[in-house]
Amino acid sequence: MRAHAGRFSIWKGASQTMGELAGRVAVITGAGRGIGREHALLFGAEGAKVVVNDLGGNPDGTGADSSPAQQVVDEIVDAGGTAIPNYDDVSDWEGAKRLIDQAVHAYGDLHILVNNAGILRDRMLVNMTVEEWDAVMKVHLRGHFCTTRWAATFWREQSKEGRDGRRSVINTSSGSGLFGNVGQTNYGAAKIGIATFSMIADSELARYGVRVNAIAPAAATRLTAAFSEGRPQPPPDEWSPQDPANIAPFVAYLATEDCPIHGRTFLVTGGQVHLFQPFAVIDTVEKKGLWTVDELRREAAHFADVPFHLNNPFEGQMG
Repeated sequence: MRAHAGRFSIWKGASQTMGELAGRVAVITGAGRGIGREHALLFGAEGAKVVVNDLGGNPDGTGADSSPAQQVVDEIVDAGGTAIPNYDDVSDWEGAKRLIDQAVHAYGDLHILVNNAGILRDRMLVNMTVEEWDAVMKVHLRGHFCTTRWAATFWREQSKEGRDGRRSVINTSSGSGLFGNVGQTNYGAAKIGIATFSMIADSELARYGVRVNAIAPAAATRLTAAFSEGRPQPPPDEWSPQDPANIAPFVAYLATEDCPIHGRTFLVTGGQVHLFQPFAVIDTVEKKGLWTVDELRREAAHFADVPFHLNNPFEGQMG
């Protein structure tokens, strides 16, 4: 995939439907590179006022660099949009508050929060350190919680003052969590946690006019480079199903004022959007009274053979 292919294709497409997010204020985390960058560029093209958050760290979460966020802001502004950078760590309680406060102070409101920031510390379970586990949990789960918590506090106060609005949170889960992927117990556990977090947050925040959804994006980024090695790439002038720009339009749709969708999780990849069904009961054994172990040995062993299918479009390709 050619460099910056997504940026040009996104802006070209957005120019035909300018203004889908006009006047809406959006915070997008991890927006300096990859999928988050494409979100920010499209949101800017569609008229949103964007706070581009990115600590600028390495894929494993180490280090910091202000230039990625600033570069995205410059692109948006140069194209006629409105954006400002933010370099806070979203997993830091006070940093997340500063991020939300910056949006409100700069633009007077907050309508959209896209939680996208993430890192990887892949390791087989028997070799994983507690530091590798905690680092991933901190950025993904804690990072989603901190920003959403401070945004929710602002929206609750707005609601109390009679200033209800159609707000939207879009969280970032992953097929690695929803389908499972070897070598990513930390990442997968965090990502399926984000999907559940999104469903519960949607139920709690609906009273304030807030919709919460989650996406599981699949695209070629720094975090997925290891999985893409050796795979054939389309010619430079052709659309690529792995382009991170493919993810942004559905996220922008979820962020629009009149979108009716809430409490759902979607797999988004290439030109496809798949709706997930959360855990569902598919078989049962039952008796009136206390089971014995021997009874369960006879009645429950068949659970091992109950067929179910995750309908994973990437089966055999992940890892």
